[in-house]
Amino acid sequence: MTEKRIPLAVLAAIAGTLLSWSSAFVVIRATLGVFDPVELALLRQLVAVPLLALLLIGKKWVTPNRREWLLISVFGLGWFTTYIIALNTAEQTIDAGTASFIVNIVPLLIAVGAWRFLGESLPRNLIAGALISLTGVGLIAWATSSSGEFSPIGVVWALVATVMYAIGVLTQKPALTRISSAQVTFMGAAISVIPLVGWIPQAATTVSTAPIGAILGVVWLGAIPTALGFALWGYALTRMPAGRLGVSTYLVPPIVVVESFLFLGEAAHPLALLGGAVALFGVWWSRRT
Repeated sequence: MTEKRIPLAVLAAIAGTLLSWSSAFVVIRATLGVFDPVELALLRQLVAVPLLALLLIGKKWVTPNRREWLLISVFGLGWFTTYIIALNTAEQTIDAGTASFIVNIVPLLIAVGAWRFLGESLPRNLIAGALISLTGVGLIAWATSSSGEFSPIGVVWALVATVMYAIGVLTQKPALTRISSAQVTFMGAAISVIPLVGWIPQAATTVSTAPIGAILGVVWLGAIPTALGFALWGYALTRMPAGRLGVSTYLVPPIVVVESFLFLGEAAHPLALLGGAVALFGVWWSRRT
């Protein structure tokens, strides 16, 4: 039996998602010379939240119960606040391509978390895949250390971002039982701003003296990877299996490496590229049945 052909519109949505999400790694790296990690996270969300609100026009609003409020709050604070700050901090010391390779081992963490907390089955090859991926991360850490010793703080922050990404996915999924993905995403993004309001005066001061290129970078991060990226992802997710769609995210790191080279002139260390390939192979292996 042949697989059903994916419609052209869905393929376009997938391509748009991958390009928008991969661009975030590059634009973050480019704007960090102007904004610090927390300022960048705050400004990105201030752009994204009103755009995400537009996606709710004409749609029914579902009042969350206490459990759903908790899930959405953890989703927003984990994925939209802590993940973004951790990734921003990581990219202060490691290149965009290396960061993307580390973050994209997240399917392993999601699989473990789904087994432990959501009652989903544990993939047979998960343990072997996890060990392979950890070996890849170790190679990346070695490559990104200037002395050849295991001490790159950027790798640690990228791993923190990866864990927060997984927590975000695992808390978002149960919230989608009654509430639309558009509403959950909007609420999570809005909640993510709350712990960052204390940085508004500082961020406003930085914006007042920032070059136009950096400001446009912030607008891009909020509008494209966050608002548009999540909208396209949701469109594709409603039209094809999540597992099959999830495999497409393995293309993000190679895209980031190319974009980073073209727009930033950055070339990841060969050993980091090897480590990234090993890490993604581990993810692929863990998903084999």
